[in-house]
Amino acid sequence: MKFHHVGVACRNIEAEIESISRIHQVIHVSDIVYDSEQKAQLCMITTAEGVNIELVSGEQVENLIKKRIAYYHLCFETSDLIAEINRLQELGAFLVSEAKPALLFNHRKVAFLQASYGLIELVEANPTGDDF
Repeated sequence: MKFHHVGVACRNIEAEIESISRIHQVIHVSDIVYDSEQKAQLCMITTAEGVNIELVSGEQVENLIKKRIAYYHLCFETSDLIAEINRLQELGAFLVSEAKPALLFNHRKVAFLQASYGLIELVEANPTGDDF
């Protein structure tokens, strides 16, 4: 697994981009997309420090936002999604969301697992090497 991004829950993606831009130099902002499979609006930003932050707004993160929690998940890229899901399950993680295509990642499959330290998203490695 290779670290890919941190997921942040927010009520309003545009406002969160502005807030993060006051703290960090944002060098890339993807389009904001609605992914019906994930039931969320999504946007990926990249900072000059090389950190990718996925902003997530919508049904999936409503409870976090109500509790004023912004941290949502850590995402790791893997060349073999199914093998990595199986490995993490053998180590005690449990599958929260089956592997399915993600619009923000050009329909590469993602899956979510709950580990002892929080929610993990796995994303299939992109054979072309493009991140988003």
